[in-house]
Amino acid sequence: MKMDSYAVPVTDDSWAVGTASTTTLFDWDYADSREKMRSLYQKGKDRQWDAAKRIDWTRPIDHDNPLGVPDAFIPISSSRVWGKLTEKEKANVRRHMAAWQFSQFLHGEQGALICTAKIVQTVPDLDAKYYAGTQVMDEARHVETYSRYIREKLELAYPINPNLATLLEQIVADSRWDFTYLGMQILIEGLALAAFGNIRDMATEPTAREVNAYVMQDEARHVTFGRMALREYYPQLSDAERAEREEFTVEALYFMRDRFNQAEVWMRSGLPVDQLMEHAYNSGAMQSFRSRLFTRIVPILKEIGLFGPKVQKALGDMGVMEYAKIDVDQLLGNDLKVAEDFDAKKFVQDAIAAE
Repeated sequence: MKMDSYAVPVTDDSWAVGTASTTTLFDWDYADSREKMRSLYQKGKDRQWDAAKRIDWTRPIDHDNPLGVPDAFIPISSSRVWGKLTEKEKANVRRHMAAWQFSQFLHGEQGALICTAKIVQTVPDLDAKYYAGTQVMDEARHVETYSRYIREKLELAYPINPNLATLLEQIVADSRWDFTYLGMQILIEGLALAAFGNIRDMATEPTAREVNAYVMQDEARHVTFGRMALREYYPQLSDAERAEREEFTVEALYFMRDRFNQAEVWMRSGLPVDQLMEHAYNSGAMQSFRSRLFTRIVPILKEIGLFGPKVQKALGDMGVMEYAKIDVDQLLGNDLKVAEDFDAKKFVQDAIAAE
């Protein structure tokens, strides 16, 4: 319904309702607008799934190695401390490591649920509200899924990491809709995709692999949603506005690289925290993770126009500037395909079982 379809003249095509902390925007123009955004909305509707049905929750796990990963997956596995642990103590660390990871996934997904609901409230365009509505459902399902995995499989949980809490607080507290996109859809989702991908690709425990593959299928669309919105909006910014967003981005990148660690796991396991923090940071496992982290974020920052001298200097200092050349569409497309491959494999297994 276009603006000129109203029986009574409408003077404004939108309505802003302000509070002390945020501004809620209504859009009165219901006409079809951006084709790509509507197409993404359709995909968001078509690809809804039920975690209770798509995932087989009946399979047992090995509590001595819940994810079925090699010890190289544990950042302290090459340390002298690890070498002195008994097999029982190593098993305890593996379980706590898995519980810590999945707990942070769970808390981060609740943050994404809250942020996406905020996007519905604050973004000015109705087609963006449409898609964000499907993402709210996605994020609710992710919270449900990780919560169930922790309760039924790991039977152990950790509170939110203080550093993740700090980053979420900054994103949620800012009233500007594009900061929510930038902080959640680009930066935290990029962080999440790296962590999810590690388990999807390295774990052998099938339920953990399925959970992360299916969540990544949704997240690939979410990142695309953020890219589409910001690459249209950011060219309109003033130099001062763009500089403010680049400053936030640089701080967040260093924060994600340097501050997300498993200190709580080493402490809870009775291990020397300070010694292991340094070892874990320099471990091959964490270097691989940081590499995955930047493969998606860097090319997207370039695409949306947050690629000024300060951002480029930071990326150069981190040694990840070459990632700007990555075809992010191909990466996200692979995230979609891997989940479909999981479904195809399950279909074949079910057919064989039926015969």
